[in-house]
Amino acid sequence: MYLLVVEDNRDLAANLYDYLTAHGHTVDLAYDGRVGLEFATRDPYDAVVLDLMLPRLDGTEVCRRLRELGSAVPILMLTARDTLDDKLLGFHVGADDYLVKPFDLPELEARLQALVRRGQGMPRRLQVADLVFDLDALSVQRDGQSIGLAPIPLRILEVLMRNPRRVVPRAELVRAVWGDTPPDSDALRAHMYQLRMAIDRPFAVPLLQTVHGRGYRIGEPDEDQG
Repeated sequence: MYLLVVEDNRDLAANLYDYLTAHGHTVDLAYDGRVGLEFATRDPYDAVVLDLMLPRLDGTEVCRRLRELGSAVPILMLTARDTLDDKLLGFHVGADDYLVKPFDLPELEARLQALVRRGQGMPRRLQVADLVFDLDALSVQRDGQSIGLAPIPLRILEVLMRNPRRVVPRAELVRAVWGDTPPDSDALRAHMYQLRMAIDRPFAVPLLQTVHGRGYRIGEPDEDQG
């Protein structure tokens, strides 16, 4: 999973980071509500772990604003207070689950996995023009022809196809693929070249476009220009 943890207790945040990354997940950390909101609106997280009591912007306000912006990312709220009013408030502003401190890390991971599975009413088949990506089979076809892609170009393609016609910034793509450990070289450019050669070169209409100084987008040129 690609996770955001918004927690101002740095010891707890570090424990969550160490545990979740050790179990194969990619984790971003934010230590206050404003930064957490900025991260959550910028990157395509699978789920957000959100503390209730945060500096600058509390967890309920972060959650409320995300839902007002149309974000459907699953949110697991953390609190030190086990009261019904707190839980009802969290659910009222859009939280999906609640966990009271102290908690067991395996339980937190299990709840996140359940939230992500539940939220996978997200499309499992993405399509842009005649390009089709079956997320369950990890297969890509264009105009009925199968296209073989390595894991990193596949992940890049998924991010782009989940955001058709939107310019996806380079930083967002790097974070989605490599998390907080981006490669030293300009690996993204090389993978974008491979992706372009695979999905565009054999076909008459290019779908993958570079928006210089901003990032990349996918879609038919007339759609993007109109």
